[in-house]
Amino acid sequence: MEENKAASAVRGNRAAPYLNSLADQFSVATDYRAVSHPSLPNYLAITGGTTAGITSDCNPPGGRCQADTRHIGDEIAASGRTWKMYAEGMAAPCSTKNNGQYVVKHNPFLYYPSVTSVRAFCAAHDVPFSQFATDLATISTLPDYSFISPDLCNDMHSCSVATGDAWLAREVPLILASPAFTQQNSLLIITFDEAESLSLGNSVLCIFAGPAARQGYTSSTPYSHYSILRTLEIAWRLQSLTRNDATALPMTAMLADSP
Repeated sequence: MEENKAASAVRGNRAAPYLNSLADQFSVATDYRAVSHPSLPNYLAITGGTTAGITSDCNPPGGRCQADTRHIGDEIAASGRTWKMYAEGMAAPCSTKNNGQYVVKHNPFLYYPSVTSVRAFCAAHDVPFSQFATDLATISTLPDYSFISPDLCNDMHSCSVATGDAWLAREVPLILASPAFTQQNSLLIITFDEAESLSLGNSVLCIFAGPAARQGYTSSTPYSHYSILRTLEIAWRLQSLTRNDATALPMTAMLADSP
């Protein structure tokens, strides 16, 4: 998940050659929209199918700043699959304290009581991004579902588009060359939480890459963060979380095995 850039600020921008090369090579949605402002409600929408009434970038735990709802991790686990959240810059697993370039508002799973109520469970599923390289090394150690949040600089929130693109150019090739992507039909999704202002209509870039993505394809179908959830639910035969994702248009046309 990248940060605070409208699609028009990235697509065709010479400062983002790598991101644009992925869009050209694989599948890109040109009418993909975030669902709210500011950041946090969008992170909750893309993982839980609802903003849970949260309208700010508040910090958990407790009080009104939590989403006491089911989330995609619940459904993935119920299906017998595995999941993990990777947050760059987080000082320790399951940390609800901002630290340097790490901010909790970009770590949505820490807002779900089903994750945070058991410390050992949380520490096993919500970890620093520094653990990702180790997990990526083998198919057996990489979870079926991984959610990655770069830090405030590398996600383009506080630093330039060029900085974020350079981070992607370092990290994405490692993902695409990993056993999970060379030996399995895996999918990498890159999108942004929101546009930087309401005047831009909250249109953001969304790219499907990897062997499971359709190559050289552009979709003008209107999608949203809820569409990603719907696509996962269809692919893995998971239950819908809310009416939002249940009724969202799936992005199956952007998959390699699309009819």
